[in-house]
Amino acid sequence: MGNITLKQVSKSFGATTIIPNIDLNIEDGEFVVFVGPSGCGKSTLLRLIAGLEDVSGGSINIDGRDVTNEAPAKRKLAMVFQSYALYPHMTVAKNIAFPLKMAGESQEVIDRKVTEAARVLNLTNYLERRPGQLSGGQRQRVAIGRAIVRQPSAFLFDEPLSNLDAALRGTMRLEISELHHQLKTTMIYVTHDQIEAMTMADKIVVLNAGNVEQVGSPMELYRKPQNLFVAGFIGSPKMNLIEGEAAAKHGARTIGIRPEHLKISTSEGTWKAKVGVAEHLGSDTFLHVQADGIGPLTVRADGELAVQHGDTIYLTPNPSKVHRFGADGKAL
Repeated sequence: MGNITLKQVSKSFGATTIIPNIDLNIEDGEFVVFVGPSGCGKSTLLRLIAGLEDVSGGSINIDGRDVTNEAPAKRKLAMVFQSYALYPHMTVAKNIAFPLKMAGESQEVIDRKVTEAARVLNLTNYLERRPGQLSGGQRQRVAIGRAIVRQPSAFLFDEPLSNLDAALRGTMRLEISELHHQLKTTMIYVTHDQIEAMTMADKIVVLNAGNVEQVGSPMELYRKPQNLFVAGFIGSPKMNLIEGEAAAKHGARTIGIRPEHLKISTSEGTWKAKVGVAEHLGSDTFLHVQADGIGPLTVRADGELAVQHGDTIYLTPNPSKVHRFGADGKAL
């Protein structure tokens, strides 16, 4: 089991409040992603759950047991950090086996669990190598293997892919998602990368200055952001946010329209715009345009669209995809 409940959890350092009161429930087997900009408190929240930081107020329950004041080792959680923290003088097998050895497990149990973890993580052929002989992705898999053998109630990942290059990050995203499907264990994953959040999570917790802005599935946050912060943070490229007369026509202080929900024409449309930079990516083209009376907008178009710098185009927003926000920044 891996049900984790936070009730009015807060964290302060002296007079500075990092996390005001947070209520959150993580169901057994869920893949939950904490996402937000740097300094939003997501890693601190993870460390509070792990027991690596003391809470200033509130309680943390795991499977109905209050662990607020328990030591990290007693919480049955396994943490995977941004740095691999492997022992360079030990083989892969010994690195994975280390927590079992420290727990006093028999050699038979250690061998069985290490073999199974290596099979799951495609490390079987690397068990006799040392960390210095592995790639970054392989080292991260060893760190995950060391967590798996403990058979924890939940895995806690603190930006585990930050040290990898872009291609390897994509591969490891898939591997961790597949691992979750295999193990069916609760996973909490911290990242500032909203693409990782959208592609991996069952549930996303969007944090801003220590506050939970919205909790929901990736598509719930994409389709129905509850405020301007979530609207501008979730989605790639980010949502266009427009004020002034165009917003007033919709009875709002601000309207939002995603780049993919703007129809492009060379002859007529709601907003006239001049193309600035056109980013041709093959499958998509991203246009950065200056719209008359609106300002800068980003438009997602077909990859074969033949437009270039200085062209005039017309844009029409899909009326069913316009998001309306009031003066307080909340969705109307």
